[in-house]
Amino acid sequence: MAFTNRSSTTLLFALAFGLFIGAPIFTAVADYDPLLPVFEKWMNDTGKVYGNNTEKQHRFQVFKENYQFIESVKNQPGLTYTVGLNDFADLTNKEFLEKFAQSRTPKPSNESTRFKYANCESIPCSIDWRDNCAVTPIKDQAYCGSCWAFSAVAAIEGINKIKTGNLISLSEQELVDCDFRSSGCLGGWPHNAFQWVVENGGITTEEKYPYTSGATETQGTCDASKTSSHDVTISGFEFVPPYSESDLEKAVANQPVSIAIDASGSFHQFYSSGIFNGPCEADTFHLNHAVTIVGYGAENGIKYWIVKNSWGTSWGDSGYIKMQKDISNTAGLCGLAIKPAYPTK
Repeated sequence: MAFTNRSSTTLLFALAFGLFIGAPIFTAVADYDPLLPVFEKWMNDTGKVYGNNTEKQHRFQVFKENYQFIESVKNQPGLTYTVGLNDFADLTNKEFLEKFAQSRTPKPSNESTRFKYANCESIPCSIDWRDNCAVTPIKDQAYCGSCWAFSAVAAIEGINKIKTGNLISLSEQELVDCDFRSSGCLGGWPHNAFQWVVENGGITTEEKYPYTSGATETQGTCDASKTSSHDVTISGFEFVPPYSESDLEKAVANQPVSIAIDASGSFHQFYSSGIFNGPCEADTFHLNHAVTIVGYGAENGIKYWIVKNSWGTSWGDSGYIKMQKDISNTAGLCGLAIKPAYPTK
């Protein structure tokens, strides 16, 4: 992201008369920090407003640390992607994960062993389900750990389009409020959401049951009058055999697939474009974020997965991330091949 520095005259005038957005951070020219205009422009671009000057000063310090991290990454060899400022630049990585990742990972239930794509031999070299109009626009889970619901809904939206020809934006809030196997804003598994949709007889639309937990930061009360609207149905779900990117490729060649990854670390927080090739935080992955693979391809000899996220369009490549495919670790990059699942219809 490019920034235009204000002239020193304008800056001194603004400092003297407190014309920066919100309360001025510094009261003396001697305190001037060269990153202050960058922070002020970022605040203006993102619409960030802080309640008081103390909070603003604290967020500026966090912003500076994140900015310095981003600048340092530019000089790291071997990375096939870029990082940059986004809406999360005033959050520490700990705060970021607390707000946007799952705070706890429930135990999976109702394990399925069937894999209907096992014998698929002829699959395309690349596929992008967005080109087949099987992917709704990027959504934003905001301040709720409901990634599991967004991942599940994206997969259901995809298979419904493939089977019926209708792309319908479905309700994540219904899952957050009503899926008793999951924990609302505290976390869940996409395959448990699939099971709930089966048992409920279907899922309603986003229009009928809109998403509110991003603003309230909590699970709502299940609205039975809305859950009775079964606008889209599925017959069940299946797991992709774990630790097999080749089997995952077979599944994605046929439909979008829900996966879980370890999204810890500032590299994920500030990913901007290109093919993400790590680093992931640890070899023993803590699967703390659910996303949806909507395709795969290759670029300059590097294979990648096309992954739909739920952190809004300001994050990543307009809300998407390309993650390196077919790496030596059988768990896949950041554990993406450990727990893939998809709905059946």
